[in-house]
Amino acid sequence: MVATAFDEMSAFGSEVRSGYEIVSEWLKKTPPEVLVRRRHEAELLFRRIGITFAVYGDAEGEERLIPFDIVPRVITRPEWDRLAEGLEQRVTALNMFLKDIYSKGEVVKAGVIPEDLVYRNPCYRPEMQGIQLPHDIWVSIAGIDLVRVDPDTFYVLEDNARTPSGVSYMLENREVMLRLFPDLCSRHRIAPVENYADELLATLKSMAPRTASADPTVCVLTPGPFNSAYYEHSFLADKLGAELVEGSDLYVRENVVWMRTTEGPKRVDVIYRRIDDDFIDPLTFRPDSVLGVPGLISAYRAGNVTLANAVGTGVADDKAVYSYMPEIIRFYTGKDAILHNVPTWRCREPDALKYVLDHLPELVVKEVDGSGGYGMLVGPKADAAKIETFRAKLKAHPEKFIAQPTLALSTCPTYVNEGVAPRHVDLRPYVLNGADGVRTVPGGLTRVALTEGSLVVNSSQGGGTKDTWVVDLAPPKVAQQQQQQQNSAAKL
Repeated sequence: MVATAFDEMSAFGSEVRSGYEIVSEWLKKTPPEVLVRRRHEAELLFRRIGITFAVYGDAEGEERLIPFDIVPRVITRPEWDRLAEGLEQRVTALNMFLKDIYSKGEVVKAGVIPEDLVYRNPCYRPEMQGIQLPHDIWVSIAGIDLVRVDPDTFYVLEDNARTPSGVSYMLENREVMLRLFPDLCSRHRIAPVENYADELLATLKSMAPRTASADPTVCVLTPGPFNSAYYEHSFLADKLGAELVEGSDLYVRENVVWMRTTEGPKRVDVIYRRIDDDFIDPLTFRPDSVLGVPGLISAYRAGNVTLANAVGTGVADDKAVYSYMPEIIRFYTGKDAILHNVPTWRCREPDALKYVLDHLPELVVKEVDGSGGYGMLVGPKADAAKIETFRAKLKAHPEKFIAQPTLALSTCPTYVNEGVAPRHVDLRPYVLNGADGVRTVPGGLTRVALTEGSLVVNSSQGGGTKDTWVVDLAPPKVAQQQQQQQNSAAKL
């Protein structure tokens, strides 16, 4: 059984938590018909903007809107500062881990993580072995998925070190909230997110190869308009003031990458790539790829171009590798992890497999290389047939799975058809890691499971998003003055 969920506005049913006072008052005083109208206006805005996604495997191939919830999620500044410290520690360790496994492999030699889990990993790229990256940056943009279970505890659910998506929703959600609810927004001191593009551009330029000019040229490499995240690719290119290019727009000559323009060839120094490793260079990886740039890895190896994120970072996304992150962090930083992992059973280990098979109806089982909520068993929500199907999969290929307890994910007030109701959420903050340091954007993307009781927040599985506010609480003197004013008004 899943324990009672912690509600971020009202805890376990007690009085309103700090930071949510104004939102709670707003929800009580706003007529339902106004909320319905604003919800409809938000949908119209997103349709007008064109922010859609496609679901792979959808027979109709229909472009969809990710549902937007008009009730913001609130995180106080003290809570966020603790999270930011842990996020920066984790991304620093992930970067050191990737640099190490593609060079000396000290973490494997020390027995911190099994050798086969790294070097036989489907995402490990032996072609990257020994490559000296500009500034030793492997992960420049990370999306770390977090879940909350009580007032003080956040867990890392998974790491996204390849091409983390969703940041366009973080930015557009804030824009829509400011347009629809200016009065509510003005009553809070909300940390801005709109400077993310400037921070990202600064991060990318800081990673330019040493052969680049003083003002490095950055471009965004997309698979093209048929990709499910194409809107985000074009959105980010526009925000960065960078060219959005496909593979055919670039070519390599003498180990230098050039971009075709109407004014002639232009050298490219940094590529923010949104193409998977397998397709990025047909001369190195899949020869049938028409999405990538022939010779790109040769230019990369020569140190004449930077790829963000680096090729081969998918090893860090593996859920079995994730289970070793506390030890990996300790190995590289000498300190315990600030943000904890969800307790995890590695089904490749006989004792763990036995426990998982004996407790399948209670656990969440995931494929080690899965994503998007696919290939997953949520035991308490599954029927007997699905449980037995997973039992057979586990017995046949235990190394492909991990299992975790079914956490009581926190809930946030969410506006659904029935009115305002609690729904489970997670959080994907975005961490930027460049030659000029590591920094986090305050907030991130909150994903919400719109179906009552559901723990699956992924958009491909029917989840939505909401704006995430990191709010500064009133300083003690200000709060005292406000209270005095209220007392004076009451006497009058």
